[in-house]
Amino acid sequence: MTGFGARLAAAMDARGPLCVGIDPHAALLTQWALADDAAGARELALRVVDAAAESVGIVKPQVAFFERFGAAGYAVLEETIAAARAAGLLVIADAKRGDVGSTMAAYGAAWLGEGSPLRSDAVTAVAFQGLGSLDPAIGAGEGGVFVLAATSNPEGEALQASRDDAGRTVSAQLVHAVAARNAGAARLGDLGVVIGATRPLAATGIDPAELARTPVLAPGFGAQGARLSELDEIFGVAAPSVIPTVSRSVLGAGPDGLRTAIAAHRAELGR
Repeated sequence: MTGFGARLAAAMDARGPLCVGIDPHAALLTQWALADDAAGARELALRVVDAAAESVGIVKPQVAFFERFGAAGYAVLEETIAAARAAGLLVIADAKRGDVGSTMAAYGAAWLGEGSPLRSDAVTAVAFQGLGSLDPAIGAGEGGVFVLAATSNPEGEALQASRDDAGRTVSAQLVHAVAARNAGAARLGDLGVVIGATRPLAATGIDPAELARTPVLAPGFGAQGARLSELDEIFGVAAPSVIPTVSRSVLGAGPDGLRTAIAAHRAELGR
């Protein structure tokens, strides 16, 4: 198997960069006339996989909305990941794991390791302990790791905007460290960052030029306010590396409107 960055680039070339979230939260299950339980989550998730497989290359299940149902929810998540990968979709597990040493190695084995029932193409992670703390997961198999760098929630702004002695924000430091590891990639590296699309990039202190070989997972489009048609304006020269993610604005169309909603988002994105 080739590395994640190469697989991601191929998927983006073939079907565009749009990523569809799979988020079976209570309000959506109610809107779909489904029970707020593991069975309801399964119905929603597999319908999204079927619809997405026809027109996009990437899906992002939000792990929290499955694990709230305990073991039954994890069984559904395993089935969803397997179905998506079998359909040729790249799967980014939005698990936001983070720790050190053997614990981080276990997270890597769970989400990226060969033979794991949760095996995905990539996983989101938190590097509050330092980027090096993620090394055991970064080295797990052929998967990718997306490191939270600049989130759009107001609670995170003060911490992420803190600066070191050289004047670089925490967000910029993380991006710089990730970009250094991707420097030798032909096109996209295996290590990515998460940058919210609703916060101006200039406000984060991140230099978009540093993202040339770094995949950027960008939530915030659609229901959260950022417009897909403005992707180039939001990310500038980094736009070719961006994976814009939509969830509620697609899932809110209901089971019968998924395909139409995905097509409309692709049309707005223009890729």
